[in-house]
Amino acid sequence: MLCAALTGFAVLVPLSLAVASNDDVYTVGNYPVDAQAANAVAAKDKALAEGQQAAFRSLLKRVVPVTDYERLKRLTVLKSSAFFEGVSVRSERNSSTRYIASLDFSFRPDSVRAVLQQEGIPFVEEQAREITVIPVVRDAQGAPDTGSAARSWTEAWKGLDLEHTLAPIELQPLKPVIHADTLQMLIDGRGSAERILAGEYGSPYVVVAIAEIDAAASRFNVTMAGIDAVGPFNLKRSYRVFDGDTGYSMELAAVVGQGVLEGRWKALKAGAGRSSHGGASVSLQAEYGSLAEWREIRQQLLAVQGVDDIRIESETARSATLTLRYPGGADALANALYGQRLSLESGSGDIWILRSAN
Repeated sequence: MLCAALTGFAVLVPLSLAVASNDDVYTVGNYPVDAQAANAVAAKDKALAEGQQAAFRSLLKRVVPVTDYERLKRLTVLKSSAFFEGVSVRSERNSSTRYIASLDFSFRPDSVRAVLQQEGIPFVEEQAREITVIPVVRDAQGAPDTGSAARSWTEAWKGLDLEHTLAPIELQPLKPVIHADTLQMLIDGRGSAERILAGEYGSPYVVVAIAEIDAAASRFNVTMAGIDAVGPFNLKRSYRVFDGDTGYSMELAAVVGQGVLEGRWKALKAGAGRSSHGGASVSLQAEYGSLAEWREIRQQLLAVQGVDDIRIESETARSATLTLRYPGGADALANALYGQRLSLESGSGDIWILRSAN
């Protein structure tokens, strides 16, 4: 993508191919390790070695689409030491025979890319836009719970690597103005709740992780609803609580929840990479007040699922003309742009006007 205005100069840039690599995703952060040995030094060495290898496996599963996990079997013989870059400690504690810690393992991006490319395994390393996740626990009456269960559910999310994931997350508490009826609307899949959240949190990219504890059935039920970097979704999952250990079920549910967000993004980007430029052609004129706003519009446009083969034909300090392809054409694209804070209106002839909706 261009970084400067080119007045009166025609360019053809395939934006769908102009995605910068992101080395951040090659760090597996907040990774728990726990090992025992004959003494403290041996326990720490064992924890670091086992943790490094396990973190490397997690990294490969992070960047490779789920549909290609079978191909990762070819890489089971790889030693993480060949890709290892460094480790940093977030927290640690030990006894004379045990070492427990939370660590950040970093791996060399170029080395990981090279082996995946050599084996013909597709991978995604572009991070999605950051979304806001709000962990909430509802009580038996459907009202937000502010007790120990709510704190434990939030801590389960905090224990994840929220920064280096392909779908970065900012955790936020539920604001007092968000009442029980809004949570119910989210569970029911009513879009009006998404607009309420967007207004209160200043962004359309908000997902609420609503948990309900069914003690009688020994179940931990979770509804994740809102708009992530891919678009609106509503997902319900139920987890069995074994021996009354709700904390473990919460940790599992948080891991699965993050995996869903990451998996949706990987599926989108992997599908775009395999696209054959389908969809109807749409001609646009983008209008903006500054180059910074134009860069933001381009980034938002690239994040829309289904948008393909974007080409800038001309660009000035205040407007640009471009073409793209989108399934369903301009009318369908106008609806899809709601979640991206963009508006698309019919202009003269076949040209559509694209503006920021802020």
